[in-house]
Amino acid sequence: MRLADAGDRVMGKLVAAYGPEGALGQVRRGCLDPVFVEELAAVKGRPLDVRRLLEAWRARLPATDPIADLTEGERLGARLIVPGDLEWPTQLDDLGSERPLGLWLHGDADLRFSCLRSVAVVGSRAATPYGAHVAAEFGAGLSEAGWTVISGGAYGVDAAAHRGALAGVAQTIAVLACGTDIAYPAANQDLFAAIRSRGVVVSECPLGVRPTRLRFLVRNRVIAALSRGTVVVEAALRSGALNTAGHAVTLRRHLAAVPGPVTSENSVGCHRLIRRSEAVCVTSAREVIELVGAIGDDLAPEPRGPVLPRDALDDETRRVLEAVPARAGSGPATIAVAAGVDLLTALSSLGALAAAGFVERADQGWRLRRPK
Repeated sequence: MRLADAGDRVMGKLVAAYGPEGALGQVRRGCLDPVFVEELAAVKGRPLDVRRLLEAWRARLPATDPIADLTEGERLGARLIVPGDLEWPTQLDDLGSERPLGLWLHGDADLRFSCLRSVAVVGSRAATPYGAHVAAEFGAGLSEAGWTVISGGAYGVDAAAHRGALAGVAQTIAVLACGTDIAYPAANQDLFAAIRSRGVVVSECPLGVRPTRLRFLVRNRVIAALSRGTVVVEAALRSGALNTAGHAVTLRRHLAAVPGPVTSENSVGCHRLIRRSEAVCVTSAREVIELVGAIGDDLAPEPRGPVLPRDALDDETRRVLEAVPARAGSGPATIAVAAGVDLLTALSSLGALAAAGFVERADQGWRLRRPK
């Protein structure tokens, strides 16, 4: 983890083929297995610059001190997990050669258990008030329903989703693009402390590693892989949230997007995902749960308008009611003609409508009852 950058596919394949000890031994000797090099070159379709790659890895060897890293992690309250550990989320195996070599965790929650029912909520750092409100509502709604909220701990949508989740009952997970001992952004330090007490802060970067633009993009694949689905709340055309959405599609995870004002630049990315049928349009946490949850068990109620008293009337009675004037009264025969029914039906309907409080008698016949 100290030698190779996060998401290094060559190191990932090397570890998968020879194990971490075998891979490290080859780096120390300064010579990779020729069979491995040939197979990798065949996959890539071009020769592999082994010398340059080994020089980059070996240049970091003198600065590595695993015992010091583990000791410092224990001092800070962080722990290291690797594939095969009980807490390791097996869904990360879907990343193949890009699977993290290990993860540093800082928090009270169990990562594997927390990710069993989890949703990633991502979006713009420069979120609009609308985006921040929606992210907080989604975070709170998912958490109240027992779903873990995963995000990146950044400004804007990420922070709002975490805070919304903290207002609920479930855990929340922040996946960082730096070491777990670094609060980035610094203004979210209190938020990270709250997440550690109610969830867990995750990073594949060793302690002390600072964030870079590339590490943010590489980090996004972990967010998508850990969760059962990703929701993009707000995203401009060049938003990093669309990078997370792309990983979700590649990993065959559920992808949803929240529509926004058509005049908002921050929602252009969401609208494009929906228009291209790459994402499902969602407007509430219940709809997200229906998308990522178990079939038949997590159905969202269909939105309905207000139920009015006249909704229970049959067609003939409703036509008679529509024919009754609001002010000056009309006789039953006039009402019957206007409603297109016979006189007996009109008289019967007027009696029922009067009993229900819809109409009343007037000097010249019947009229709509005036509300008190």
